[in-house]
Amino acid sequence: MPEGKLILITGRSTKQGTGLNKGKDSRDYQEAVRTLEMNREDMARFGLRDGDLVKIKTLYGEATFTCRQEKLPKGMAFVAYGSLSSRLVGGETHASGMPDSKGFEVEVVHLPRGD
Repeated sequence: MPEGKLILITGRSTKQGTGLNKGKDSRDYQEAVRTLEMNREDMARFGLRDGDLVKIKTLYGEATFTCRQEKLPKGMAFVAYGSLSSRLVGGETHASGMPDSKGFEVEVVHLPRGD
């Protein structure tokens, strides 16, 4: 399976906010925080289709997400804030009280389908 690197941006998403109104245990919220959004060309480069599982690795940790094609610049990926994205960021805050959560390099590993 192809592997490679992307630049990850984490943040609040509209779908996450809508799901939060229903509760963090709601299907909408859980789907939002467990989805990695990628550019169509990057998905093709990694041999990915919507719904495939990917492991994202950083210097600080790793987490598994379902990937989905979205309109993003080539080489960039997005994931909504949540318990999974928190595994990917370090604890250094540079005296701001907020750890780096945008613009860091991640390794993408395509996980095999279970079918």
